[in-house]
Amino acid sequence: MDSINIKKLAQALKLSTSTISRAFRDNSDISIATKERILAKAKELNYQPNHYASNLREQKSKTIAVIVPELANNYFSQAIHGIERVARENGYHILIYVTDDEYKKEVNFIRHLHNGRADGIIMSVSGEGNDHNYLNKFGPKRLPLVFFDRIYEDIETSRVITNDYNSSFLATEHLIEQGCKRIAYLVVNKSLSIGKTRMQGYIDALGKHGIQYEESLIVDCSNSYEENSITIKQALTQLKPDGVFTSVERLAFATYYACYDLNISIPGDLKVISFSSLEIAPLLNPSLTTITQPATEIGEQAAGLLFKMLDNKTDENQPEEVILESKIIIRNSTSAAIKTH
Repeated sequence: MDSINIKKLAQALKLSTSTISRAFRDNSDISIATKERILAKAKELNYQPNHYASNLREQKSKTIAVIVPELANNYFSQAIHGIERVARENGYHILIYVTDDEYKKEVNFIRHLHNGRADGIIMSVSGEGNDHNYLNKFGPKRLPLVFFDRIYEDIETSRVITNDYNSSFLATEHLIEQGCKRIAYLVVNKSLSIGKTRMQGYIDALGKHGIQYEESLIVDCSNSYEENSITIKQALTQLKPDGVFTSVERLAFATYYACYDLNISIPGDLKVISFSSLEIAPLLNPSLTTITQPATEIGEQAAGLLFKMLDNKTDENQPEEVILESKIIIRNSTSAAIKTH
């Protein structure tokens, strides 16, 4: 079948192309009956309006790009939901790009987006890049950019973050108060801003309670479930921690699986706490104690900052920083249970 365009759709309906265009923009001067007829015929002929082309006259794509390290993490799904809601209210669409924590992908996405594909970018940065200066090489032509969650500290732009240091301090302190004396900290990338901040909270909480910091209890993990399974089993067997603090939710899952395989009781032998926005955390066995970030609100705030930049309502030389509070939700994985053996 020949591809359908707006002219062919207009001919099929015996209407003008401007009427078709106004219907897809949901203009109030088109009757509901006419709109419904146009949409029904468009669906029948498999016609998709090209919003990108129609916005070229305004020199705007009416699209914002969202760059995230992964989608499997429930946190990023919720943040994207918040971004999309604010974008829709402003008449914008979103494009989602996933870096898989690969720096080269991030750089390629950013360069691609500067060809007019998007009007602005909301990004949680990848974990592998050390030279972030590529973002400054665009100079004044750089697209409006907002960081959320994971940031590059040496890049001046607006950002939305959570109180990660304080949350990590309190999470570690909670494990100590539950009787833990050998607490392992599981991290994917401790060189990233968020990894460093969370680790410092952990270290300082140990110090406050007179517990010696042991570098061996910092367990470097990866994005691979298979590798993490081996790494965590080795850590549990060799280091024999009585508490585990995981910096991301997938490491909490991996810890649960490892404990099951090794016949380690949670919370009897090992107490577990994790950063997680997972809605099923209460349904796990045992239910998982979490540090829960306000993920949807983070997305909404990040989008709000970007639209302020797009509307020229903010000073580019004075980036804004929004810091939101996370909450510790105590469940059974850290309860003071009696050891089973």
